Amino acid sequence: MDKKVGERIRAFREKQNLSLADLAARTGLEEAFLAAVETRDLYPSLGPLLKIARALGVRLGTFLDDHVSRDPLVVRLSERREEFSMHQDGDKPASHNYFSLGKGKTDRHMEPFFIEMNPEPEEDKKLSFHEGEEFIVVVSGQVQLVYGRETTILGPGDSIYYNSVVPHNLSAAGEDKASIYAVLYFPE
Repeated sequence: MDKKVGERIRAFREKQNLSLADLAARTGLEEAFLAAVETRDLYPSLGPLLKIARALGVRLGTFLDDHVSRDPLVVRLSERREEFSMHQDGDKPASHNYFSLGKGKTDRHMEPFFIEMNPEPEEDKKLSFHEGEEFIVVVSGQVQLVYGRETTILGPGDSIYYNSVVPHNLSAAGEDKASIYAVLYFPE
């Protein structure tokens, strides 16, 4: 990707002549947090990114798109590239590395990803929520979904489909890495 997600967010914000304070007011997120997203390697969970996209009047995928629409879109394994990492701050390793499987299809209504998950301490596993739905298929390792007050452990080949407005956290279970395919739907 030629620009990082934070750089694209800043470009969209500046194009609309919005200050960080304006964006904070529109999203309900702290100005310092938004500044960190734009300027540092701090990538939040999808909930805050969705709030930013909505506040700027764009799809979440707009921050990933290379503005080339293809139909049908084919993404070869050998061409798959990491788009962004989440839950990363400074030298701390990212908990989630996202590989967009929809980049290049600008008229999409879903966000498909291949996601690699690294183990992280329990205290770092924060619940988040956002509009929409998520469908997950585990490829490797063990995955833990905390969904409201319920915890489910999934293994390779298992899938789960859930409503994203319920507070949730999806992470690698235990001390080993995991990988998943995820399709996220955000209503307009």
